[in-house]
Amino acid sequence: MAIVMDGKALALEVRKNVKIKVDQLKEEHGTAPHLVVILIGNDPASETYVSGKEKACQKAGIKSTVIRKQETIESNEVIELINNLNNDSDVHGILLQLPLPKHLDQNKIISRIDPLKDVDGFTFENVAKLALGKPGLVPCTPLGIMKILEKYEVSVQGKNCVVIGRSQIVGKPMASLLLAANGTVTICHSKTTNLPEVAKTADILVVAIGKPQMVDASYVKPGAAVIDVGISRIDGKLQGDVDFDSVSQVAGLITPVPGGVGPMTIACLLENTLSCYQKIMEIKQ
Repeated sequence: MAIVMDGKALALEVRKNVKIKVDQLKEEHGTAPHLVVILIGNDPASETYVSGKEKACQKAGIKSTVIRKQETIESNEVIELINNLNNDSDVHGILLQLPLPKHLDQNKIISRIDPLKDVDGFTFENVAKLALGKPGLVPCTPLGIMKILEKYEVSVQGKNCVVIGRSQIVGKPMASLLLAANGTVTICHSKTTNLPEVAKTADILVVAIGKPQMVDASYVKPGAAVIDVGISRIDGKLQGDVDFDSVSQVAGLITPVPGGVGPMTIACLLENTLSCYQKIMEIKQ
């Protein structure tokens, strides 16, 4: 039976450390880090995520503002809003909640966020820095996964790492981080042939494909570390992309859903907001 990697417990540790640093910075500067979330439309999943982020910010002493806009908003209005937030010295982090309504150009809008305030690490500048191995803001989910691997002493160096999924949010930045840690990385996707066989070569398998319980024991090398990024609600129950019951019999370590990657994503968002604040205050001085 695999060791279950507890992302919830680790996230609490990270959040406590963030709060300590935020309290110190409040004393030093007289202000708190301020995160602004832009929520367009009324997607129930996005509402839930944003609510979770708000609560986490409050507990960490980070000021949180949610700006809600109608689904019918036009791109130029969103860009004008972002420009105003970029120029607002009281705002240290900007998060555009995804997905956006289909008529909005996601890449064009994200590119307008000041890279110094880009808590998601999605702007071209931060994506390029990650790809080139330069310090910058890293997307929260892959960053959280690296912290989980570190906590459970899963060494990446020299290991075969397979990432199933090639999204800009998880798959691609995950591959960059594993590569930077000296892993040998393969990215798989919906067009990959013999996917189970490729996945089975992995010492570290990261699954972020968005298909509930798709990955079963036939995809997993005995003793591998399996990270499940997927989250879907099936019959009122949260499920990941990995069939936990079968895979946990084969893997050496595995993250659960819920309680694995999700809590670490929010914890890393708080860390990124803190980092943005510190960089902006350094520039001001």
